[in-house]
Amino acid sequence: MPRLQTIAEVLQSFCQKTSSPIQVLEASYETFHNSSYLNAFTFVSPLNHLKYQASQINESTQQPLHGIPVAIKDNFCVQGLPTTCGSKMLQNFIPPYTARVVEKLIGAGAIVFGKTNMDEFGMGCGTLESIFGPTKNVWGLEEYRIGGGELSSFSDWRIPGGSSGGSAVAVASGICFAALGSDTGGSTRNPASYCGLIGLKPTYGLLSRHGLIPLVNSMDVPGILTRTVDDCATILNVVKGFDENDSTSFEGNLPPVQISPHFSLKGVRIGIPDEFSCPGMDPEVIQCWKDTSDILEKSGACVSPMSLPHTKYSIACYGVLNPCEVASNMARYDGLRYGHRTPHPKLNSTQGLYAQTRHEGFNHVVRGRILAGNYFLLKENYDKYFMQALKIRRLISMDFEKVWHSGFDLLFTPVTLSAAPTYSDFIQLDNRTQTSVQDYCTQSANMAGIPALSLPIKLNSKGLPLSLQLIGPMFSEPKLLNVAKCIERIVDFPQLKSIPR
Repeated sequence: MPRLQTIAEVLQSFCQKTSSPIQVLEASYETFHNSSYLNAFTFVSPLNHLKYQASQINESTQQPLHGIPVAIKDNFCVQGLPTTCGSKMLQNFIPPYTARVVEKLIGAGAIVFGKTNMDEFGMGCGTLESIFGPTKNVWGLEEYRIGGGELSSFSDWRIPGGSSGGSAVAVASGICFAALGSDTGGSTRNPASYCGLIGLKPTYGLLSRHGLIPLVNSMDVPGILTRTVDDCATILNVVKGFDENDSTSFEGNLPPVQISPHFSLKGVRIGIPDEFSCPGMDPEVIQCWKDTSDILEKSGACVSPMSLPHTKYSIACYGVLNPCEVASNMARYDGLRYGHRTPHPKLNSTQGLYAQTRHEGFNHVVRGRILAGNYFLLKENYDKYFMQALKIRRLISMDFEKVWHSGFDLLFTPVTLSAAPTYSDFIQLDNRTQTSVQDYCTQSANMAGIPALSLPIKLNSKGLPLSLQLIGPMFSEPKLLNVAKCIERIVDFPQLKSIPR
């Protein structure tokens, strides 16, 4: 069976009888086995269970994801499968229900291959802060290989980004054809950028958050990772829509996203925000941004500079709002109802049980954010920090609204400040500092609840992906994806055809 790269290719092979769902699953499982050193998954179903899932698919119906293996980030609940959030606190937690977006994937014929690695509770941007260990980016990995075969090890590696790094690597390595991530400040787009994938953060409320274990309720959205824009549109059409179990779900009836082969960039107004050219940005990223902007202009788009004056405050604002919501959300993990419970509390009291359980169950990053959040929410600090941050968030959102009202259709920006850094370079800075750097170009879209998409453009001088970002008004996914498709056709990004073995 030839190596298949996309959902469209797999479905076509089924129609032509050149492959079957069982054969695709076996190929995916072999790829997973040969690339286990990437550490992309926290749990993978046994092959016989996956084959059973495939055998339950109704062959007589035209399902959009018929027999497609997909990966699910380990903060989405899936009934009967471990859901750990990469944390000791939930290491043995098996949910009794399935997240709504996962239900929709399964209902469309997809096969849940497994759960993917992530930074603990989504607090990180490298997929390094997990009880299962770090995930390795498949790009550039051969440079650091020591030995060969099953005894292979690596002196260093490129990070995959985070916190949805496991999902990104699962798709980039060819194990799965699509994956769900989550995006709170860039956690889908960041790894998509580093791994050369399409990474979509949809409009807040377009996809149900029911069954997504929360980090920051007011910003969390399920994200989509695929190899192509067409595949991204296919997944989006399956998982979007109203859910009565999610109070933030959009109740309107939006038509399916159609990728038109006749879509033209002529007349599309694209803004280049001045504030996104920030200190520390790699010259190769800046040059890629300029060159691709020129391509858009030559293709008929109206490209012009503009300003989002409050973007520079976004990270500081996020640094307050994120810990405040984290402190609230993490309060449920007390060792009484579910999750980790210390077997040896140091104090013979309920308070001692709480304290010891949470100290053991959370890593230093999570504990630090809980501490910061509770500090910001103290009575004497509430107005000084939390209320001020909410006001800044409103100003950031209003900046975007003014841009759309002035006639711009989309914005075009970098995603990350550089290509994927090495693990040894990345750990020179602490988690909080890295997050403030890595989220600079992505975070403001979460503040405003608007859609944004990471799109691979070219390889840099070291052969690593460089990606750029499209940002649009709320519910502008059809235009966002069609413009992305036009860029995809023009740049013809060289996807990985094989992975190191």
